Amino acid sequence: MQKIKFSKDEGSEFYKELTRKIQEYFESNNIQKYGNNKMVFKIILYFMLVIVSYAFMVTSSDITNFYLFYVGLGISVLLTAFNVSHDAAHGVAVKSKFWNKILFQLSFNLQGNNAYVWGENHNESHHLYTNIEGSDIDVLNNPLVRMTTGQKRCWYHKFQYLYVPVLYLFYSLNWFLFREFLMIFNRSSRTIKITIPTWEIVKLLFFKVFYIGYMIVIPSMLLPFSWEHIIIAFVVNHFLISIIFTAVLGVSHLSDFVEHPEADIEGNLSMSWPKLQMCTSIDYNVDSTFLNWVLGGFNAHALHHLLPNICHVHYIKLAPIFRELANKYHIPYMEMTYTKALKSHFRFLKKMGTQEMPKPLQYEI
Repeated sequence: MQKIKFSKDEGSEFYKELTRKIQEYFESNNIQKYGNNKMVFKIILYFMLVIVSYAFMVTSSDITNFYLFYVGLGISVLLTAFNVSHDAAHGVAVKSKFWNKILFQLSFNLQGNNAYVWGENHNESHHLYTNIEGSDIDVLNNPLVRMTTGQKRCWYHKFQYLYVPVLYLFYSLNWFLFREFLMIFNRSSRTIKITIPTWEIVKLLFFKVFYIGYMIVIPSMLLPFSWEHIIIAFVVNHFLISIIFTAVLGVSHLSDFVEHPEADIEGNLSMSWPKLQMCTSIDYNVDSTFLNWVLGGFNAHALHHLLPNICHVHYIKLAPIFRELANKYHIPYMEMTYTKALKSHFRFLKKMGTQEMPKPLQYEI
C-alpha cells in the first residue's frame, strides 16, 4: 500500500474548527460521543430481530413463511451490520472498548465474513486514503468494471452501466465465497495487498463453515422442505442483501461528482486529508430520522469519514455544524437526495465505460 503525504489547505482549518465546534457541542450538552440509550435499544432490537427471525425460520411449517423468515433473517443481519458492526468497529457503539470488540466480532463473524480483515483495512486504508487507487482497499481493479481512469478501458465497458446491476446481485456471495480466500493468496482484485495472520485465517475458515451450518445444514435437518428450497432461499437472501448493500454504499464514493485523486511519484497529495474526504464522498438525505435509524448513518458518509470517532445516533444534530463550517471555508459539501445520488452513480459507470479520462462534475448547491 502506497503511503500518502497530505498537504495543508483550507480543509486543514475547516477540520480544526470542526473538531473544536463538535467538542463544544458535546460538552455544552453534557453528552458523550459514544452510543446513548437510543443506541443500546438499537443494539438489543437488531440482535433480537436476528434471533427471532432465525427461530421462526427453523420452525416454519409453510414454505411461504419459510422464505419470508429466511429473507427477514438476512435483512436483520444486514441492519445489524449497518447499525452495530460499523460503529463497534470504530469503537463508538458503546463506551467500553471490550464490548465494542465483542459486538464487532460477534455481528461480523456470524455473517460468515472475517472481522479482522474488514476492520483493519477499513480503518487504516479506506478511511485514510479514500478513493486513492493503490492505497484505498475499496478501490477495485476488476476487469469487468472500470472504476478509475488508471484501469484499461475495454470495449465491453461501454455497457457496464447496464450489466453492473446484475453483478451487484453477487456482491454478498462473492464476499462470502471468494473475496477473503483470494486475499489469503494475494489474488484479490483489490489494489493493495493484504497480509492475514494465521490465527485469523483459522477463524475465517471456522466461521464460514459455521455460517453454512446454521444457514443451510440445520434448516435442512429440521425443516420438512427439500434441500433445493434451502439453497434457493440462501441464494435469494444473498441477492437481496447485495442489492440493499450496494444501493446504500455504492452511491457514496462511486459518483460523477466525486474525485479519485492521484499522488505524485513520491506519494505527495496536493490536498489535505479533510479535503480529500469532502471531495470523495456523497451524502444523501442526511436529516432523515428514518434513514439514520435504518442505515446507521451510512447516508451521512462525508460526515462519518471526518468524524469516525462519533456514534451515528448524533449525526443529525451535528449536520448543521458540518454544513455551516463547510460553507464558511468554501469547501463543497456534496449533499443531495438519494435519487440524485443514484442517477450520479449510473452516470459515473457510463462515463467510465465510454470516456478515457472523464472529469468530475462541478457540484452546485
